[in-house]
Amino acid sequence: MLPIRSHLAAALAVAGVLVAGPAFAQASSCGDAQKFLSERQNLIQEINKLSGGGKKKAIDPRAACGIFTKLVANGNTGLKWLESNKTWCQVPDQFAEGFEADHKRAVEMKGKACAAAAKVAEMEKQAKKAQQQGGGLLGGGGLTGSYTMPKGAL
Repeated sequence: MLPIRSHLAAALAVAGVLVAGPAFAQASSCGDAQKFLSERQNLIQEINKLSGGGKKKAIDPRAACGIFTKLVANGNTGLKWLESNKTWCQVPDQFAEGFEADHKRAVEMKGKACAAAAKVAEMEKQAKKAQQQGGGLLGGGGLTGSYTMPKGAL
């Protein structure tokens, strides 16, 4: 997640350039970048919260899938904006390349998170079905029989 943070910092710096740049006075569309960049920052903060803020914590793939889906949609909006306004709004090439690389990583992470979420849902469905059929927690007929404690000193 660290590379996303560094590119996000660069994105916000560029957003400041976009707001202060001379092209902003000429076109209101340059200010549109601030909208998707601030939304992107919020989504990245949500992802960081899921991961425990740097602590090793198991991430719920279903929640991650939802957030990464929003992040990818935001990236698509950003790429369209860059394609239309990069030259007019004087967006540096380094920012555009970094944004594209971040977007590709987000698409990959979305695919992994959503695949894991689908797998979790399938496993829950199988467990629920086994439980309804009277099976044990691990499937099958459950534990049966008895276990006797050994006699004498342990």
